[in-house]
Amino acid sequence: MWINTLLLALRSIRRNLMRSFLTILGIVIGVSAVITMVTVGNGATQAVQSQISGLGTNLLQVRPGQRMGPGSGGSSAPAFKDTDAEAIASQIGGVTAAAPEARAAGTLVANGRNWSSVITGSTNDWLTIGNWTLASGRLFTAGELRAGAAVCLIGETVRRELYGNSPALGEQLRVQQISCEVVGILASKGQGAFGNDQDDLVFMPLKTLQRRITGNTQVDTLLVSMAEGSDTTRVKASMTQLLRELRKLSSTDENNFNVLDTKQLADTLSGTTETMTMLLGAVAAVSLLVGGIGIMNIMLVSVTERTREIGLRLAIGALEREVLLQFLIEAVVLAALGGLIGIVLATAASLGLSAMMGVPYVFNTGVNLLSFLFSAGIGVLFGYFPARRAARLDPIEALRHE
Repeated sequence: MWINTLLLALRSIRRNLMRSFLTILGIVIGVSAVITMVTVGNGATQAVQSQISGLGTNLLQVRPGQRMGPGSGGSSAPAFKDTDAEAIASQIGGVTAAAPEARAAGTLVANGRNWSSVITGSTNDWLTIGNWTLASGRLFTAGELRAGAAVCLIGETVRRELYGNSPALGEQLRVQQISCEVVGILASKGQGAFGNDQDDLVFMPLKTLQRRITGNTQVDTLLVSMAEGSDTTRVKASMTQLLRELRKLSSTDENNFNVLDTKQLADTLSGTTETMTMLLGAVAAVSLLVGGIGIMNIMLVSVTERTREIGLRLAIGALEREVLLQFLIEAVVLAALGGLIGIVLATAASLGLSAMMGVPYVFNTGVNLLSFLFSAGIGVLFGYFPARRAARLDPIEALRHE
């Protein structure tokens, strides 16, 4: 009985292909929109997490001022010293490395080309904390770090813009008013979490930057890497207490520095993108209900058109449940077919949008399966009323219908 009923339903759908296609169009759009929004949203969330983790492993950033951003009071708060990083690394448990960081913007000159970039001064620990690796060359020696030698490492963007296809290793690079030797090329890290080019930088010893470029001993930021599994709250509390002592703050003074946990930042941004993904998915799901109403409408029209056929089937012995099942299967097949087409279109759209936006394509089996089952459920829900109406027709009245 099931096979015969299914064949009858498919034959009825095939008789009106164009109408059947227009009927399922709402389901196709709804399913494809939901899956595409969720898939691209998950890819964006993963991209944000990956980019922030690229800033460093379990990273804490300490900066002057009471808070981050404009109006933070950072200009009036005293800067850090390079010895502050050494004190944190040696006196606080759970810290694997700490590095002072100072930055300046400057013009680079090499091979007759100019390029404006960011100049960063720190120690070799800065590379470890920031998950940087060398594509070629070497790190700074202890003597170069102590003496403030004229040596530097450059990012891939700087290498490409100034040296092109020429070898950069061992060449001279003019950084503002000084000339330094390129002793290493940093491996590319690509775009950062905030849209910046992480490879557009020159890295040199902190003392070199301070003595020859900025002309002061100020340190803008302290970067602290915590050991895996360490208690973040305890480490932050211990570090805060140590910095208060180093900066000679009394018990009544407020902190004139702030600590940013990049893991918390990643969780916040990920939570925001996930919320937006759910909101967009919910909006797109409304079109599934619209598609279900369209199916019910067409099925009611089909019942009216086939009244004589239904009456004839009932007159020759067909049971009400068989007629009910036939029309119900027609509705479910239409909805399920729309769901399958929607999944195919969503996959193509997700791949295209992910490539266009530069985010990874993350296939979510649960969302695809749930969307398909939901579309089939729409067929059952909105197809039941027309099917019940067909099954309850009076055979005599149905045969008289013109």
